[in-house]
Amino acid sequence: MLIGWRAHPEYRLIVAANRDEFYARPTESMRWWPEAPGLLAGRDTGAPGRAHGEPPGTWLGLSAQPHGDNRFAAVTNVRNPADLRLDARSRGALLMDFLRGASDRGAAGEFPGPEKYVLDVAAAPDDYNGYNLVVSDLRTLWWHSNRSAAEPRELAPGFHGLSNGTFVASAGPNPVEPDLTASQPVWPKIRAGVTELRDVVHTEPGAVDRYFEVLADRTEAPDDLLPRTGVPHEMERALSARFIAHTVHGTRASTVLVVREDGTFDMVERSFGRLGEELGEVVVRGLLDLAG
Repeated sequence: MLIGWRAHPEYRLIVAANRDEFYARPTESMRWWPEAPGLLAGRDTGAPGRAHGEPPGTWLGLSAQPHGDNRFAAVTNVRNPADLRLDARSRGALLMDFLRGASDRGAAGEFPGPEKYVLDVAAAPDDYNGYNLVVSDLRTLWWHSNRSAAEPRELAPGFHGLSNGTFVASAGPNPVEPDLTASQPVWPKIRAGVTELRDVVHTEPGAVDRYFEVLADRTEAPDDLLPRTGVPHEMERALSARFIAHTVHGTRASTVLVVREDGTFDMVERSFGRLGEELGEVVVRGLLDLAG
């Protein structure tokens, strides 16, 4: 996931993200949710750990509510097969709690903003399998990983990249060459991705197709730069690409979200099947109240 946060005077938030998952996992494309007015997101209908009667989860979503109650959230898993618990709550529910503005930790109408939300979920790190969580009310942007020793933190204006490790890599908004800071060695696809994102934001910030080009890179990392996340070496190499096209697991959706300072936004999702087969595109344009 690549994020430009207040990195351009005309753009509040720019997100370019791939969702990587097993091809067999049931998924529905991005849409407005009839059971959650104002929620725009894909639907993860095959998540394990979803309670009976609980709505589907999502991996990335935007919630547009009256009076400036806007919410953005996205999640990635922390890859560590040895740490996987089958009885953990679905990570998609973690997003839904924030996007819908209600959870089992607080009554609707008194739901916390992004800072308090990440602090609340950080207090119960074992409720979910490993994750990186990004949440925003489009005023502030916060990150938290329940498998990191780092405290939840507010992300500063600039560029940020995260994948399936326990860290976020960040750079300021205007460096000629982004000097990424992170608590761990930065994965190659994140380092190159943040550089490419910055180039698009500084040259054609509204060019949605260029963000998709960034997401479509299938370059695998050299063996000496591969992370060690506990999966077999051949799989580690396949997963090191920004766009993954392995035989059983790969990029299922690429999403670009562009929110301008005037409140207008474009959210575009491209869906993929096995080995990157193109399945379709959904385009939604709208208006958010950023002054509320």
